[in-house]
Amino acid sequence: METIDKSKFARVPKDKGDAEFIARPVVTYWSDAWRRFRQNKTAMIAFIILVALTIMVIIGPMISKYNFKDIVGTPNTKPNGEFWFGTDEIGRDVFTRLWKGGRISIFIGIAGAVIGTVIGSLYGAISAYFGGRVDNIMMRIVEILYSLPYLLVVIIVRLAMKSTGISTLIIAMTITGWCGLARLVRGQILSLKQQDFILAADVLGVSNKNIILRHLIPNTLNVILVSISFDIPGYIFSEAFLSYLGLGVAPPETSWGAMAAAAQQKFQFYPYQLFFPALTIALTMLSFTLLGDGLRDALDPNLRK
Repeated sequence: METIDKSKFARVPKDKGDAEFIARPVVTYWSDAWRRFRQNKTAMIAFIILVALTIMVIIGPMISKYNFKDIVGTPNTKPNGEFWFGTDEIGRDVFTRLWKGGRISIFIGIAGAVIGTVIGSLYGAISAYFGGRVDNIMMRIVEILYSLPYLLVVIIVRLAMKSTGISTLIIAMTITGWCGLARLVRGQILSLKQQDFILAADVLGVSNKNIILRHLIPNTLNVILVSISFDIPGYIFSEAFLSYLGLGVAPPETSWGAMAAAAQQKFQFYPYQLFFPALTIALTMLSFTLLGDGLRDALDPNLRK
C-alpha cells in the first residue's frame, strides 16, 4: 500500500480569536423580511404615501387658520390663495375639513382592524387548538355571522344602541368584521398545533392559554399583519359607504365619506368639493392594498428568492 508523504502537507495555524468569527452577519426572519420589503419599490412608495397622509391628517388642521366647523367664507368658493381647497355649500374651509375628517376615517379604519384582529385571532386560535366539537360549534357561529347582511347588521345595531357616535359605528362594523381573520388563523394553527415545539410545550405542562398566546398566535403574525393591512382600507371604505347612505358620522363631525356624500349632489357645478375627499380615499385604499401585497411577499418564506 502506497504511503502518503506527510512533508507535502502543512498544518494551518488556527487563531483562537477567529474561532467564533461569523463570516456573514446573522439575518433574522424579521430583518430579512424588512430587507425584502425595502426592495419592493411599489410597496415602499405606498408606505411613503401613507406616511405623508398620516402627517397631513395630524398637522393639516393646525396649518389652517380656520376651524372645521366655522363658516369662514362665501359658500362654494373655488380654490384660491385664501381657501386652498375652496369652501363647501355653507362656506366652511374644505382644506381644514378634509384633514379633520381624515382623522376620523383613519381612526375608524385602524380601530376596526385592531378590534377585529384581536377577536378574530383569539377566536380562530381557540377553535383550532381545541378542535373537535368545540371547533365545530365555533365555526358554525362564524358561518352564521358571516351570512348576515352587513348593512342590515349596522342599521340594527345603530337603532338598538340609539346612538350615532363613532364608537357605535365601530361596534356595528366589527360585529362581523373579525370572521374572515378567524378562519385564516384557524387554518394556520391547524397546521401548527402538530409541530414538535407545541407537543413539547404540552408535555412540559404549559397551560393551554400560554400555548395559544405565546406559541401559536406569534407564529401566525405574518398572516395577521397582512390581514390588518387589508382590513384598514376595508373599514375606511365601509365608513365612507355608510356615510354616503347617511349612516356614518353625525354632523358637526365629518369624515371623507361624509364629505363625498355631501359633495356628490353638486358635483356638476363644484367638482372640487368631491375631488379632494375622493382622491384621499382612493390614495389611502390603494396604498394600503399595495402595502399589504408587499408585506405578504416579504413575510411569506415560500416566496424567498
